[in-house]
Amino acid sequence: MKTEIILKRSKNLRIASGHPWIYGNEIDRVKSDGESEGGTIVDVKDDRGKFVGRGYFNPKSQIVVRLLSRIQGEEINESFFRRKILSCYEYRKKIGYSENFRLVFGEGDFLPALIIDKFRDVFVMQTLSLGMDRWKEVIASILKKEFSPRGIYERNDVPVRKLEGLEEQKGFLTEPFPTKFEIEEHGVKFKIDVENGQKTGYFLDQKENRLMLSTISAGAEVLDCFCYTGSFAMFAAKFGAKKVTALDASEEAIQLTKENASLNGLESVFDFKVGNAFDVLPQWVKEKKSFDIVILDPPAFTKSRSGVESATRGYKEINLRAMKLIRNGGFLLTFSCSHFMDPSMFFDVVSQAATDAAKTIRQVAFLSQAKDHPVVWNIPETNYLKGFLLQVI
Repeated sequence: MKTEIILKRSKNLRIASGHPWIYGNEIDRVKSDGESEGGTIVDVKDDRGKFVGRGYFNPKSQIVVRLLSRIQGEEINESFFRRKILSCYEYRKKIGYSENFRLVFGEGDFLPALIIDKFRDVFVMQTLSLGMDRWKEVIASILKKEFSPRGIYERNDVPVRKLEGLEEQKGFLTEPFPTKFEIEEHGVKFKIDVENGQKTGYFLDQKENRLMLSTISAGAEVLDCFCYTGSFAMFAAKFGAKKVTALDASEEAIQLTKENASLNGLESVFDFKVGNAFDVLPQWVKEKKSFDIVILDPPAFTKSRSGVESATRGYKEINLRAMKLIRNGGFLLTFSCSHFMDPSMFFDVVSQAATDAAKTIRQVAFLSQAKDHPVVWNIPETNYLKGFLLQVI
């Protein structure tokens, strides 16, 4: 059965510039010689009948088509996915990754809604749309044949799947294996849990940003807010911090940070605190506590455009309180991981926080996601992590 999606006139510019998503309100009509079910491969043409691309179809989703290929007649089959995945692997090797990295970054690798993380010899996979979920077993088979992993684990316990008519689920895509194990990043060891940890078990996107602590941590007192596994905190300690306070609202996260500190023989410099940063930081300001470095790496404060205003208030509040805790000449390492909070908006929020805190800030570096999470121009959703290393004066 052949299905063609015909776009409305003037609705092709964003798609022609490289964006793979096609929304329902951009479609003029669906031409089919039968009823097209969700997940099937369709061709997309503009209003004049010119080929635009080929992708998978889901009439029940707001994103009706996600394009996989711009080559007319290219078959979407096992060979297609093998070529794409191996191309992703070659790219990672060229930019210096060998052990722990994101092998496939969805739209950033032109495989919409597919995430594959590699932790040593274990792969963790997410198929976040109906069309990609249909290829899950094929993709797992490719990983087995090409990489001979110890195991593959599915982390599809993600609410966004409900928008595609899919259930949340997780489990083994190979024979069961121990899902808690150690990895090493730049000489620092971490215990991760690919079954129950956040996202796929560990945040690979901050790996280069953690190295920003290398020259400023020696002899410093450091506060790592929203610490989760303590990754930033651990690097601060490795680079010579005198004292590191790890703060998180989750007791489980703090326990994991304790384990990681012990694993690296760094527990003597750590202080652990379970608490909500929005409550704890104002109290510490009143108590006149101070630090040389404060790290803010919170979860996304908004996952929709409608939540940006509320998120803006949250980011401003947390950055303002952090700046008041930083000794003169100290540093703030601050991030937003919501793509709805674009870099210019985040800059404005942090700038306003500095004004309200009566602080002068000097930019040391603008930061983004690690190189294995490639940003594709004209696909703004791929550019989600932004941050600053700032000196606070």
